[in-house]
Amino acid sequence: MSIPPGLVYLGRLLPVAVSPALATYAAKALATNIWAVSIPSWATTLACLLSGPITLLLSVEIRQWRLRREAAKVGAVLAPVAPGMWGGLKVLFINIQDMYPGEGIVTISNTIGNTFTSALFFQDQLYTSDPENIKAILATDFNSFEKGAEFRGIMEPLLGTGVFAADGDMWRFHRQMTRPFFNRARISDFALFDEHALHALALCKKRLNEGYPVDFQDMVGKFTMDTATTFLFGRDVRSLDEGLVYPHHMQPAKASAAASTHEASFSTAFQEAQLVTALRVRLGPHWPLGEFWKDKLEQPLGVVRRFLDPILKKAIERKRAKGLNDTLEKVEGEIVEREVEEGESMLDHLVNYTEDYTILRDEILNITAAGRDTTACLLTFTAYMLAEHQDVLTKLRGEILRQVGPTRAPTLEDFRDMRYMRAVLNETLRLYSPVPFNMRYSSQPTVFRPSDGGTPIYVPAGMRTPYSTFVMHRRTDLWGPDAVEFDPERFLDERLGKYLTPNPFIFLPFNAGPRICLGQQFAYHEASFFLVRLLQTFSSLSLDPEAQPPFGRPPPEWKDPEKDRYGWKAKEKIRPRSHLTLYVKGGLWMRMGEAAPP
Repeated sequence: MSIPPGLVYLGRLLPVAVSPALATYAAKALATNIWAVSIPSWATTLACLLSGPITLLLSVEIRQWRLRREAAKVGAVLAPVAPGMWGGLKVLFINIQDMYPGEGIVTISNTIGNTFTSALFFQDQLYTSDPENIKAILATDFNSFEKGAEFRGIMEPLLGTGVFAADGDMWRFHRQMTRPFFNRARISDFALFDEHALHALALCKKRLNEGYPVDFQDMVGKFTMDTATTFLFGRDVRSLDEGLVYPHHMQPAKASAAASTHEASFSTAFQEAQLVTALRVRLGPHWPLGEFWKDKLEQPLGVVRRFLDPILKKAIERKRAKGLNDTLEKVEGEIVEREVEEGESMLDHLVNYTEDYTILRDEILNITAAGRDTTACLLTFTAYMLAEHQDVLTKLRGEILRQVGPTRAPTLEDFRDMRYMRAVLNETLRLYSPVPFNMRYSSQPTVFRPSDGGTPIYVPAGMRTPYSTFVMHRRTDLWGPDAVEFDPERFLDERLGKYLTPNPFIFLPFNAGPRICLGQQFAYHEASFFLVRLLQTFSSLSLDPEAQPPFGRPPPEWKDPEKDRYGWKAKEKIRPRSHLTLYVKGGLWMRMGEAAPP
């Protein structure tokens, strides 16, 4: 039986917490025994109680003094400090459930600037939504930033040493293994998309014909999961076979039956593991406080591993059956890239590099998380925007019918000519970035250099550095006065040349630099393909507010102009939330009008 995480955390913290009091008591004992100084018991007790906070205060002040000296030596200054409760303890007293993603960051940014320091449980964090600083983190000063030991430790149970959590040589190894699989031929094989898209839309039509709305987020989540697992494992988890979920106000017996068949699935367990991991990332090293008596990853990870391990074993056996007992060697420190064979899954490709179960499982889960969640997010919020902007839906459907027609499957050549489709996807990615918040740790001291030539901001070694593309993508000084409005034309008209072309780092839905997303084009192709099939099948999309569960509806105060100073919240009909990726709380419940037969 494992020790509860909270007790382990307290066990590590206890020596640090009590050492000032013990030192104080020892000093009192020395003073009494050696110099015969009489100290009242109440004074001893008070001194022991205050020793911890005083020690903490002194350590914080000494650290700030040291950092100011380091900054001055390189002609820089420390970032401004966000107002708030001492040590970042305010997080214990705010209700984050009703907050909009990035709301706290933009409020501070508009007060003291787009790069600032804030503390979480006395751990400093350097936040930025400035494109020049994000460019430095991701590209121009790439070697000064890493995922970091703390982040790797939190991600290790779920993603291990995979490409998204690893640094250094391990990151390069994973990236070199997976890169050949995302070549043009592999990501342009649309038969995989078509099979699962048609299955999903058939279920959608059936549910609508029963008189129920459809949770679009649930549907595309299953579509992308089935596509991703077929592409990666060579085995479809068939999450669509579980059927689509019913709305919260349907008859309980049917709803519980649908939920029970869904409970033990790989996709559900994997999603639950991601939710737990995302909360751990937010709390940093203090995550055991949220799982004091029980490790919440233990159960879902058990389901994930029981599903994956037999698949890994069979992949290695298939490789050995072909007489391939060796793995590819390195040449001058670089992995030899191999040609991906026809019909080969990513797992079949990876076993040519290693037979290590842990490395294989880590990489497959990393790519599954990216391949499933980000595309599902893009499709969900695109459908939301199409339902809210009927003019955009009409124009996009018109382009689809002109280019592809009412029944034919689209091709790569079709997508090259569908400029409005790409503009719609880009505008959705801008307003609803799938990975709205990301983070690095500085591996060495460096500076952020402002584009306006101002004083550089010092970044000490080991600094937690969160950055937000979600906030950056909505800045009116970067995108114009209509930055919070959904308008795909901005990627086609003069605004493209005015804002994005001269400053490409203001739009980073897939990251940038050496760690740019390998599956970027795969995501565009998959989302475009599904939207073509969707709008060939349906001519209208609309939200169903009654089906939206109460906890998934926007709080009434979001409509209050005093509480929506930036124009982000009042227009929302759903509640965007974020774990590792952005999602709609409670699902995106929609009704759709079937297209007239051709």
